[in-house]
Amino acid sequence: MDVREEFKKITQIPEFESQVEDKALLETDKMSVLQINVGRLCNLACKHCHVEAGPNRTEVMEKDVLEACLKVYTEWGFDTIDITGGAPEMNPNFRWFVKEAVKVCKNVMVRSNLTIMLEDGYEDLPEFYAENKVAVICSLPHYRAKNSNKQRGEGTFEKSIEVLKKLNELGYGKDPELVLNLVFNPGGAFFPPEQSAMEKEYKEHLGSEYGIVFNNLFTITNNPIGRFGAFLMRSGNMEGYLTKLYGAFNPGALPGMMCRSQLSVGWDGKLYDCDFNQAVDMPVITGENIKDLPGKPYKKRKICFDKHCYACTAGQGSSCGGSTA
Repeated sequence: MDVREEFKKITQIPEFESQVEDKALLETDKMSVLQINVGRLCNLACKHCHVEAGPNRTEVMEKDVLEACLKVYTEWGFDTIDITGGAPEMNPNFRWFVKEAVKVCKNVMVRSNLTIMLEDGYEDLPEFYAENKVAVICSLPHYRAKNSNKQRGEGTFEKSIEVLKKLNELGYGKDPELVLNLVFNPGGAFFPPEQSAMEKEYKEHLGSEYGIVFNNLFTITNNPIGRFGAFLMRSGNMEGYLTKLYGAFNPGALPGMMCRSQLSVGWDGKLYDCDFNQAVDMPVITGENIKDLPGKPYKKRKICFDKHCYACTAGQGSSCGGSTA
């Protein structure tokens, strides 16, 4: 069943827009982050993955779409290029794109599952990242092997630790120009702990047990879409989880919602207000493709919302960059 059809059935939870008193917050602001999903192909199939990436996915962004992304980045005044997937490294044009991106952007980040850097043909990626001074944003669902492997598969935690040690050896997490950030996702239908407290726990455990250092930890609330949404529907917990998100609605998180300052580009060039909207196939209201934009000035637009947006405003707020409130 389509997750948005399921949302419609849960009528006791009001539409997200009705909870926003300041209607200016329903529109985009200045664009700062161009987030590019370069494909859904991945070496893993994590339980919490909202884009349902995996080894059998075939969607991969073509070079002409990547070229259009670079043009729009320079024309619209973004300050960050955020490359994601799947495992973005598996896009055949990935290395070319990174090299071109760092020529025009001082803040290029790649979201990696870490384990890809141990696969054949990808072992030199840590050195490639360091050479290009790319910020690496790593998914590590928990600092304990049992909890992390439960979400991502047996043995993935141990592989992640091996790669993190290699990144540290190259200066990541130590050299100010080599930023290493980690991402925490809850293991079920509950909220993440307070971000700064969880960061402290991560640093203490990873440091004392493995000698690993990193810059920041981002805590991200599990969004009721993708594989996690499918799990909620199968187990009959969608209504309960949405009710929990709605009950924790925090108006203070609204100004920092990523959809207000981010443009998300799908593997085929379709545009979305955020990565979560991309996952539920809810494109920007103007309906453009990134290839339509070069030469056109940026104009504010109305943001597309649905009930999954309560995940971004529950408690401390949540975005691809962690808490927002």
